[in-house]
Amino acid sequence: MILYIQQILFPAVALGVIGAIAAALLCIVVRRFAVKEDERVEQVEALLPGANCGACGFLGCHDFALQCVRLGGPEGISCPGAGPDGMAAIAALFGMTGGTASKNVAVLRCNGTCTSRHPLSIYSGPQGCNMESMIVSGPLTCAFGCIQCGDCVKACPFEAMKMDPVTNLPEIDENKCTGCGICAGTCPRNLLTIQPAGPKGRRVWVACSNRHRGAIARKECDSACIGCGKCERVCPFGAVSITDNVATIDPALCRLCRKCVAVCPTGAIHTANFPSAQTIKPEAS
Repeated sequence: MILYIQQILFPAVALGVIGAIAAALLCIVVRRFAVKEDERVEQVEALLPGANCGACGFLGCHDFALQCVRLGGPEGISCPGAGPDGMAAIAALFGMTGGTASKNVAVLRCNGTCTSRHPLSIYSGPQGCNMESMIVSGPLTCAFGCIQCGDCVKACPFEAMKMDPVTNLPEIDENKCTGCGICAGTCPRNLLTIQPAGPKGRRVWVACSNRHRGAIARKECDSACIGCGKCERVCPFGAVSITDNVATIDPALCRLCRKCVAVCPTGAIHTANFPSAQTIKPEAS
C-alpha cells in the first residue's frame, strides 16, 4: 500500500507543483512583456457593428480599429456597417470631421416573382443558389433571374434580408442594411448591387438583369426589361443606358424625376420611398 502511494501519489503531487510554478512564471512573463494596447482601439471597436463581416477590407472589427489607430483616424478607410453616423463618431475620437459618406443599400435587380415567371423544372438535389446555378437554370424560366434559395438571406450578418412568402424573392430591410456587400458576393447571378440609398431614401433602379432580346425576355418573364430604349430616350440627365438588351440607371446621374418609370412598358423600373400621390421635382445635383 505504501509502495502504491509512493508510485502514484508522489508523482501526481510533483507534477501539480511543477504545473503551478510554471503557471506562475508564465503569468509573470506575460505581465512583464505585455504590450499595452491603445485605449482608442477599444473605443473604436465599441462604435463598430461587431459583425466581423470584412466589408471594410480588414480581417474584422478589431483589425479595423487597430488600423484606425495606426493611421491616426479613419482617413481613407470606412466601415459600411457603421454608417455615416458611426464613422463620424469614430472620426471625432481622433479630432477629425466625418460622416459625409452617403448610406449605401443593396438592391435586387430582379422582379421575377412566381407569377411573373413560369415553372421550368423541379430540382431535388443539394439546396443552394450556387449549386442550382451550376446544375440547372433554376426552377423558373429566365436563366438570369433569382433562383430563390435564399443564400443571400442566410449570409447577411445584420439580418437585413428575408424571403418574401408571396413573391419568393429576397426582401431588403433598408433600415438594417449597411451596404456591406456580403449578399452581393453570395449571389451567383450578380443580381444584388450596392448603391447609394439616395436623398431621403429615394432611388430608382431597373429590377431586371435579363440580357435576352425583348421578345424572348418577355416570354421568360412578364416584368422583364425588353431593352426598348424608351427610358433612355426620355431621361433628360443621361442616367439611363442600354447594355446587352437591358437598361441600367446610373445613381450618380439620376435626379429622381421618374420619367423613365412612366414610360416603361413592363414595369421593370422600380422606385423606393417616393410619396405615392405627389410629383417629385428632379433633385438638385
